[in-house]
Amino acid sequence: MTRRRTFIFTACAALSAPWVVRAQSDDLRSTMQALPQLHSLQVRRGDGIVFAEAPRGPGLDRFANIKSCSKSIVALLLGVAVDRGEIPAVTATLDEVAPSLLPANATEGVADITMEDLVTLRAGLERTSGANYGGWISSGNWLADAMTRPMVAAPGTRMLYSTGSTHILGAALAQATGQSLLTQARDRLGAPLDIEIPPWTRDPQGYYLGGNEMALRPRDMLKIATLLRDGGRFAGEQVVPRDWIAASIEPRARSPWSGLSYGYGWFLSPSGYVLGRGYGGQIIAAHPGRDLAVAITSDPTLPARSDGYFGALMRLLDGPVMAVA
Repeated sequence: MTRRRTFIFTACAALSAPWVVRAQSDDLRSTMQALPQLHSLQVRRGDGIVFAEAPRGPGLDRFANIKSCSKSIVALLLGVAVDRGEIPAVTATLDEVAPSLLPANATEGVADITMEDLVTLRAGLERTSGANYGGWISSGNWLADAMTRPMVAAPGTRMLYSTGSTHILGAALAQATGQSLLTQARDRLGAPLDIEIPPWTRDPQGYYLGGNEMALRPRDMLKIATLLRDGGRFAGEQVVPRDWIAASIEPRARSPWSGLSYGYGWFLSPSGYVLGRGYGGQIIAAHPGRDLAVAITSDPTLPARSDGYFGALMRLLDGPVMAVA
C-alpha cells in the first residue's frame, strides 16, 4: 500500500510540474508588471534557463550599462591576476603593486593601502561617489584626485562606497599585468564565457574606469552570474579560481546604506544571494545554495535606493525568484 501511494504521489507530482512552473512564471510576470522601472529578468536553475523576459528596455541581446556591477567584474579580474602571480597577494600594497600610480602629494598612508582594502571598499579615503562623483570625474586626474583626498577612516576598517577606490584598483591591475582593464576583461572573462565586451569610459590618463559604465548584454550578465554560482567554473573551464570565489563571498564589510554584507566586490544577502549591484537596479546575482543564477536590468537613469526600488528587487529575488528553486 505504501509503495502504491508513493507511486501515485510521484505520478501526480510529475503531471502537475508544468502547471507549477507556469504558475511561478505568471507570478514573476505579475511582479515585473508592478515594477515599471524593471527592464529584464532572467533566471537560470541548474543548467536550464527557466525564465527570460524583457518587457521593457532594449531587450536581452543589446548592450546595457551595468553601472556599478562593474566593481564586481574588476574584483573577478583581481582574483585572476593574483592566481597568475601578477599581483603577489591580495594583501599587497599599492606601493608594492603599482608605485608609479602614487602622486607626489598622495595623502599619508595611501601607499600602504592594500588590494584587499580597495576591493572591499575599505580604503579609508574620502568617497568619490554620491555627491562627490561629479567633481571627481570633472577633475583632470581621477587617480590623483582620489589619492589626495583626506583619510576619513583607517584603511581596512569601515566600508566607504567609492568608485574612486575601484578605479585605483583597476589602474593597479593595468600596471601589474601590463594590460588595460578592457584587454583583461576581454581575454580573461569575455573569451572563455563567449562574451563581447565593448570599450567604455576612460579617465584623462587613459585608464578604463574601474567601477562604473561597463556594458554587457543581459544574456551575458547571466553567464557571469552562472560563473559566480558555480565557483568560477563555466562550460567545463575554471575561469576564475575557485578559492578566490570562496574568499569573495566571505563577509568582510557592511554597507551603511543597505545593511548588506560585502565581500570581494560582491554584496551578500541574509537569504544567501551573492550580488553585483549597479545604479538604477542592475543586478548580477547567484544563489549557490539554491542553484540559481539571476540577471536583472532596469532603467539606468532612475535611482534604486535600498528603501525603494532596490528593496523591491530584493523582495523579488527572495520571493518569486526563490520559489522557482
